[in-house]
Amino acid sequence: MSELGIVYALLGAAVAVFLAGAGSAIGVGIAGQAAAGVVTEDPNKFAKVLIMQLLPGTQGIYGLLVGFITLSKIGLLGGGAAAVDPKTGLLILAACLPIGIVGLISGKYQGMTSAASIGIVAKKEEQFGKAMLFPAMVETYAILALLISILAVSAIQV
Repeated sequence: MSELGIVYALLGAAVAVFLAGAGSAIGVGIAGQAAAGVVTEDPNKFAKVLIMQLLPGTQGIYGLLVGFITLSKIGLLGGGAAAVDPKTGLLILAACLPIGIVGLISGKYQGMTSAASIGIVAKKEEQFGKAMLFPAMVETYAILALLISILAVSAIQV
């Protein structure tokens, strides 16, 4: 039965990585389209719009972090898999869901917000600092989900 527990735990790690990574890919793509348009008109704004394009990429990093913590927790990064019963595997899967789901959603919406902020920089470059606040607000929720997933995975006894 321990194989089923490991499968559930691995599914949790995969959900964290895949969903949060997909959210980042979508968000970075959305912001990148806006950034490319701005750089076409004014190449001097490249650095500022690149920073804004990169912001939605953090969700994928958060998902990857939870994935690594999960793999370490079940012993797959330490040399040998732990005996994980199905209940514990499901708990680990559930603990990985916050960053997976919130990472997917916030990554997409942070990309949209970054694109809008890139539009601000295109018209008023001196407003870069203020424009950064809009996508940063979306980031807050990804960080909260990251914290919950880390705390939950860490608290589960294997």
